Amino acid sequence: MLPSAKHSSSLHLGRTIMSEQLGLLKVLVVQGKRLVIRDFKSSDPYVVLKLGNQTAKTKVINSCLNPVWNEELNFTLTEPLGVLNLEVFDKDLLKADDKMGNAFLNLQPLVSAARLRDILGVSSGETTIRKVIPDGENCLVRESSINCVNGEVVQNVWLKLRGVESGEIELTIKLITPVASSV
Repeated sequence: MLPSAKHSSSLHLGRTIMSEQLGLLKVLVVQGKRLVIRDFKSSDPYVVLKLGNQTAKTKVINSCLNPVWNEELNFTLTEPLGVLNLEVFDKDLLKADDKMGNAFLNLQPLVSAARLRDILGVSSGETTIRKVIPDGENCLVRESSINCVNGEVVQNVWLKLRGVESGEIELTIKLITPVASSV
């Protein structure tokens, strides 16, 4: 087992630690609504998520403007915190895929909620830790609650796609943090 980045700084003698692992970010891409038409009558959408230098994408849903993916994509969450970027594309066979909009989500509220959960010692049941309102630091369509559900920090969001006439994407985000050991 590797020492955590926090404790390994003394092992590197003068080298700066660039990032510290905070946990696993599980992003469930649930569905899209009112996506734009990029083919003759419909689109073949898929979602690309980026966090720092990590990228993951969903499967393509053919001929659908209200797709349901229910697909989980996983990322390692590190300090300094990044922003979760999302792009939707229309899959094309003979030319480059068409853009269908983009959105982003600031992850700081989720990480802050996880730290608050640890401070409060919340580990069972369901507790709302924080509410996030739509503003310039996110693409939220409506207010979003960050909840602690049986020890896991969970946020369900609807993101408005930018750069297009219409479209929203629903995500459920879970932050799985390592359990502090008492060794």
